[in-house]
Amino acid sequence: MQTILVMFLVYCIIMILIGAYFSKTSKTQSDFLLGGKKLPGWALAFSERATGESAWLLLGYTGFVFATGLSGIWVAAGIASGIIFSWLFLAKRFMQETDKQDALTLTDFLANRFGQRAKLIRWLCGILIGGFLMFYVGAQMAGAGKMLLTTFDMPTYIGVIVSMVVIVLIAFTGGFISVVWTDVIQSIMMLVTLVGLPIIALIYIFTNDLSITQSLHTAGSTYSSWFGGLTGFSLGVLFFNNFSWFFGFLGGQPQLSSRFMALKNEKEAKQGSVVAIIWTFLAYGGAFLIGICAIAIYDQGSFSDVETILPTMILQFMPPWAAGILLAGVLAAIISTANSQLLVVTAAVSEDIIHKALGIQMTEKQLVMVSRLSVLVFGLIGMTIALVSESLLYLIVSWAWAGVGCTLSPAILMTFFWKKYSSVGVIATILSGLFGTILWISTPLESMITSLFTTFFIALIFGVVFSLLFPDNNAEEVNMEKVM
Repeated sequence: MQTILVMFLVYCIIMILIGAYFSKTSKTQSDFLLGGKKLPGWALAFSERATGESAWLLLGYTGFVFATGLSGIWVAAGIASGIIFSWLFLAKRFMQETDKQDALTLTDFLANRFGQRAKLIRWLCGILIGGFLMFYVGAQMAGAGKMLLTTFDMPTYIGVIVSMVVIVLIAFTGGFISVVWTDVIQSIMMLVTLVGLPIIALIYIFTNDLSITQSLHTAGSTYSSWFGGLTGFSLGVLFFNNFSWFFGFLGGQPQLSSRFMALKNEKEAKQGSVVAIIWTFLAYGGAFLIGICAIAIYDQGSFSDVETILPTMILQFMPPWAAGILLAGVLAAIISTANSQLLVVTAAVSEDIIHKALGIQMTEKQLVMVSRLSVLVFGLIGMTIALVSESLLYLIVSWAWAGVGCTLSPAILMTFFWKKYSSVGVIATILSGLFGTILWISTPLESMITSLFTTFFIALIFGVVFSLLFPDNNAEEVNMEKVM
């Protein structure tokens, strides 16, 4: 156990030192929020994938597969499809369009593009992003608490505080640049965990004459079915509920889209696409296998919290030094996602609201300082959410994914591909997505059809209807004046 603790401490120190090193390169607001478009495509791809996945993938999804069986594959299928689509069809478009609008954030892009109501768009996006992503950050810190509780029998609140300190220090010191380069290391560590552990688990299963097929049948009548034993309408609900993660990847997650915005050119975009797609297949294939292997190794009901399955398997099957490395991969997932989300919330406050919506003029040095102070404040808020919330990682992340990703994705798609989309349409999209998500998850409807699906189409329909009812006048002229 001491060996594992040493590995943890070494890992945390290395990440903080990397953040401190790159603090010297974050001299302007553009550097702090978007890396000054100086980073290679492969690094941004690793960062985007590490940011897109989190404690949810290693703890939440593996536990979800353990609790559902083969039908859990449709979550991975939906997410993988969304990742591939975004890199192949949206990444280059993001790079080009945000360059035209001279935008540092997703909100900045929408506000500049629809300049007639720019301030209102900034305020609404800021509330949407800040509100939902703070719960996402809290979920990551809660995930760290669970992992350290399982590993060291450490009180959950201590794990939450430790993770908060590491997350805030990395984001506070170097901003986007330090986050990306630490993400590269963390992304590789996540792959080592997700690819290495199922191999070890399969060896254990075969050497102990266990049967995955038999275990699936024993676990329950639905576990061995790719469709959960459902047919007709119920099958459609299962498919949409699990596959609906796809809709959140269509440009609406600001912590992911910022990686597309930071791309330098088309060559880097193509390079990033290859890296991201290969990473996705390896990571999700490994996470799915971990959950399936766990069904063969453990009885249903063995865990009071199924989201502790992965660290439990690591401690059971790996020597201490290897367990330390693999568990650090779990911590890597938590840190990479949380510090990126902290930067997004920070950008929403410092750049989109304070600097642009309120029009407060500051020097580059002052802007960076405001951003760093925002990182600290929102890190503390995220820690508080983690300490008082008892919600499951899977649920919190899916709600945040719906509230932000499935609301802003229609806005981005219509901005890119529909010329009649108007500034009133953008506002209608954001408001309907925000309130639609909150109302949906507050009712029993969420247990029937996920808000990941309904939010996207509610926001899309409202955006289309209000754009047709209230078209922009002289939109191109207004937008050009805004950019100038």
